Amino acid sequence: MTTTTTIRKTQAMDTSHTAPAGAEPAAVKRSPRKAAFASWIGSAVEYYDFFIYGTAAALVFGKIFFPAFDPAVANVAAFATFGVAYVTRPLGAVMLGHIGDKYGRKKVLTFTLLLMGVSTFLVGLLPTYGQVGIAAPIMLVILRMLQGVSAAGEQAGANSMTLEHAPPHRRAFFTSFTLSGTQAGLILATLVFLPLSALPEADLLAWGWRIPFYLSAIVVAVGMWVRRTLPETPAFQEETAGKPERMPIVQLFTEHKANLLRVIFAALVSVVSTIFSVFTLSYAVNTVHIPRSTMLTVLILANVIALAAIPLFAALSDRVGRKPVFIFGALGSAALVWPYMWAIGTGSVPLIFTFGLLLSGVVYSAANGVWPAMYGEMFDTRVRLSGMAIGTQIGFALGGFAPTISAAILQPGPTGWMPVAAFVTATSVISAISVASAKETYRTPMNELGS
Repeated sequence: MTTTTTIRKTQAMDTSHTAPAGAEPAAVKRSPRKAAFASWIGSAVEYYDFFIYGTAAALVFGKIFFPAFDPAVANVAAFATFGVAYVTRPLGAVMLGHIGDKYGRKKVLTFTLLLMGVSTFLVGLLPTYGQVGIAAPIMLVILRMLQGVSAAGEQAGANSMTLEHAPPHRRAFFTSFTLSGTQAGLILATLVFLPLSALPEADLLAWGWRIPFYLSAIVVAVGMWVRRTLPETPAFQEETAGKPERMPIVQLFTEHKANLLRVIFAALVSVVSTIFSVFTLSYAVNTVHIPRSTMLTVLILANVIALAAIPLFAALSDRVGRKPVFIFGALGSAALVWPYMWAIGTGSVPLIFTFGLLLSGVVYSAANGVWPAMYGEMFDTRVRLSGMAIGTQIGFALGGFAPTISAAILQPGPTGWMPVAAFVTATSVISAISVASAKETYRTPMNELGS
């Protein structure tokens, strides 16, 4: 046990006789509402940029960047460009996590927003395969990799910022707004593509697909304006005040290996999200021939429901604990993916809406709303951003390549979706088992987290 950890425990013991469960010593100046709003708007901007790429990969990129391939192979290649961002996310997590734990959360959040905005806008300027040949998909992959670096630091930075500003007894509720922002970004990205999907295919492929990428310049400017006055967190200021230079990455891997592994495996639940928002969109439109507008409407409505469900499940976890809420979300998603994909396979629109909204809008929101606080509470302030960033991004890497894996294992015929459903179920069960092995932290004071 390190000297710093011992001091933190001693301080907690000195105040435990006057503090209720979950309370913290020493009054500190917090800005929970401001931090939550800044995290919400920043995540919405960041993931608008990130998800318009996924929608374009499902609907367009196979045809304009990989036209020389068989359509099925082109879909796999397009999904691979979506997934390649998840290769650079662990690298970005190491770099940005270290910077955020050593120099502050705010610096990371400013950098990630700018990097995502620039790389997304440039995607809209790319020439197609028909114009410049193989150089087009190469440039697409490079820009997607930059998006991955940005996303790696954004979510962990925003979660750490909000968690460390939040009141002790409402940490999950306030931190959940980071994920609500992510859902809002997905809604905005899908809404932008909805009218474009009604264009004649020739117009969509020629110029229509570029419009959402150009709009990223506006949404990034909004995010930068909101975040400009957000203060650094009290916990980070107290941890670093007057102390020598630290090596957060070294401390993470020497003192927090078990929780880092737990986060990696728990983050596999993200497979549910990418299968729902990317793979099933392509499967329904390109294989079952359900109209694009129908599937995009399912995505929008599911995420509208999630906007309300995420903070509600997070608030519930502030009362009953993180673990039961997360495990319900993971195991419920493992079960519901079967009727949802069956509904798509049969082409039944009412059943697609019913099971799709229940799966992504309600049940998955339980896990999605709780993990920002739960993962952050596994680490102390010295390594929180690094631990969350590295752990989640390694786990999310499988989620990022889940559409590629699913396109490869998809079988012909009306039940060809079953291997994909089994894949989603397996990853969700692994996630639930990992969380079940973790310590419950919803009543643990901030200065004892990760000790």
